[in-house]
This record gives sequence, structure tokens and C-alpha cells, in this order.
Amino acid sequence: MKQRILFALLMSLLLSSLMSCWVTWINLGLNNEFLSHWRQAFLGAWPVAAIIAFFIGPEIHKLSIKLACKWEALK
Repeated sequence: MKQRILFALLMSLLLSSLMSCWVTWINLGLNNEFLSHWRQAFLGAWPVAAIIAFFIGPEIHKLSIKLACKWEALK
């Protein structure tokens, strides 16, 4: 369980920070307020991303294993 929690926190940290940066930059550009807007977007996104990663992550992992096996069978 500890590993699952750590994975969800780390994966959501990385993804929400990168995606919130990207979307903030696309929508607002680089200006004097960029870091402030990015921080606000990140702080709103990370908790939601962590919850999603924790609850949906194991199912996505199972699905990826099934798809990889099917992919290998096609070769």
C-alpha cells in the first residue's frame, strides 16, 4: 500500500506540474504573472491528479498489461 500511495503522489506531482505549466504557457504566454498562475493551476490540479492516480492507476496498469500481451501476440 505504501508503494501505491508513493507512486500516485510522485506520478501525479510530475504530470500535474508539467501539464499545468504547459497549459498555463499556452493560454497566457510567458509574462510577469506566469509563475503565479502556474502555481495556482498546479495547486488545483495536484490533489485531483493524486486521487485519480491512486484509484484509477491499478486498473490502467492491468489494462496496459493486457494490451501489451495482445500486441506481442500480433507480432
